[in-house]
Amino acid sequence: MRLARLLRGAASAGPGPLAARSSAGRSLTSHSGSGPAPERGVPGQVDFYARFSPSPLSMKQFLDFGSVNACEKTSFMFLRQELPVRLANIMKEISLLPDNLLRTPSVQLVQSWYIQSLQELLDFKDKSAEDAKTIYDFTDTVIRIRNRHNDVIPTMAQGVIEYKESFGVDPVTSQNVQYFLDRFFMSRISIRMLLNQHSLLFGGKDKGSPSHRKHIGSINPNCNVVEVIQDGYENARRLCDLYYVNSPELELEELNAKSPGQPIQVVYVPSHLYHMVFELFKNAMRATMEHHADKGVYPPIQVHVTLGNEDLTVKAGFGYGLPISRLYAQYFQGDLKLYSLEGYGTDAVIYIKALSTESIERLPVYNKAAWKHYNTNHEADDWCVPSREPKDMTTFRSA
Repeated sequence: MRLARLLRGAASAGPGPLAARSSAGRSLTSHSGSGPAPERGVPGQVDFYARFSPSPLSMKQFLDFGSVNACEKTSFMFLRQELPVRLANIMKEISLLPDNLLRTPSVQLVQSWYIQSLQELLDFKDKSAEDAKTIYDFTDTVIRIRNRHNDVIPTMAQGVIEYKESFGVDPVTSQNVQYFLDRFFMSRISIRMLLNQHSLLFGGKDKGSPSHRKHIGSINPNCNVVEVIQDGYENARRLCDLYYVNSPELELEELNAKSPGQPIQVVYVPSHLYHMVFELFKNAMRATMEHHADKGVYPPIQVHVTLGNEDLTVKAGFGYGLPISRLYAQYFQGDLKLYSLEGYGTDAVIYIKALSTESIERLPVYNKAAWKHYNTNHEADDWCVPSREPKDMTTFRSA
């Protein structure tokens, strides 16, 4: 079933397959006419839209909609509902962070961006999709929101640094903050995906860019995996040469079990794959240069790319994974795993779904389980906590 048909269902008076639903099964679109309206004020609007779960899309749905049935009105009707739901869900989780973290200037700045973006989107809630100016203004708003959120990740990370430097963190708080950051960054990836798709398909100068002519929005239906890996390696190598005045070579092996002898191509977002391999190459090069500095001879970074019927695997030697690279891999149901061997190094393995129908967005949802995670002490009571002071064993001497 094509995405365009699903989107039309979501925008109709009755609940369609893509309509965002609450845990009680209610459709967000059912409130467009009769029924309770969102409460006024930002907190009330956030509470209302956070009642509904985001609607994950598959790579095939993104691809089919953009390549066959690209319709700006349909995209408008879907995004004006889906974007507020995704924003509100993660905004509820931001509000559960420790008070001192919420008071940091960086986190307050991020919150202001999300509030402003939500308000701008809700301005289109009751506007007609048949009005050409409304559609034009909405696309401008999407591009403006995308640009506003460019620095969300470093700004939120800076807020956490400010918090740790000022107040320190206990193990439980640290665990909760990391839980939040993983979900927050994944939410940000998903929101940006929707913003990019709309702006690149319908955003005037963006859709005419030569670099995107072969793409469906930000998706390349024939993404050449080896080319992206080589691009990431060359850019990481330039940085390595600047810092260490040398760099390890690349040894790349390609095995296409699905179509032997053919280049490995998958339906994927090249910028996501590039981010993963670039970060891994940077860290692999640093590890290689520092570990072999005394010898002056640097072993190559070995990369093995394998395509099967269902999965694409990229294995890079001597790498250190970064959390956001793993989130990019997990966003479409893939993964990034590290395998370490003392004295040898670390293998980083990227798994990507080869089938576009199985590459489905992995989205965080605000619900009771998420709320409990922030409000429960996760430190186990049935494990001893080591003392910082040495125990005085003389107290245990027998009489």
